[in-house]
Amino acid sequence: MTSPNGSVLEPITLTGRHVVLEPLSQDHHDGLVDAARDGELWHLWYTSVPAPDGMAAEISRRLALQDAGSMLPFTTRLIDPATGGPGKVIGMTSYMNIDAATPRAEIGSTWNAASVHGSGSNPDSKLLLLRHAFETLGCPAVEFRTHWLNHQSREAIARLGAKQDGVLRSHTRSADGALRDTVVFSILEHEWPMVRNALESRLAKQR
Repeated sequence: MTSPNGSVLEPITLTGRHVVLEPLSQDHHDGLVDAARDGELWHLWYTSVPAPDGMAAEISRRLALQDAGSMLPFTTRLIDPATGGPGKVIGMTSYMNIDAATPRAEIGSTWNAASVHGSGSNPDSKLLLLRHAFETLGCPAVEFRTHWLNHQSREAIARLGAKQDGVLRSHTRSADGALRDTVVFSILEHEWPMVRNALESRLAKQR
């Protein structure tokens, strides 16, 4: 897929202060299973994290969406302080609902092991994905979506500097069949410098 500015949306490794985002592959299966077990994340009602016996299928699902051009999935690793290179697998994230013609994408389908929550890994991941989207791919906007009832996620997205666009009522069904209202946020290209500066300041304080 090629965006209007000539940049190609293809698997890429992005390296930050705390994390490395690697193109997702089945080779990450065992590390992702261990990460999901850290907090038994598949029991969380407000997000969708595969149980250990469903991890291979989830990786295959995301890679199929990548082949279809609608997703660019990543495995998230901590940076190993001893080597400075990729270390322990802690979760997954992605560009999704990709519109290559605009170009525009949503950052989502993200989860991290419970033990790294609050460590700076998530804002570092968001900084990497936002920087690549705005500064390399030339996106005029990047989107975030979350469950209406997931107040923690809504607050975290707002802290990034994203603005709420609206609510899609009865938008999708959760795994239990219940209808979900989805809150849509976005960051626009002209807002990116302020968002970037705020994220870099947050990360500098966590070093």
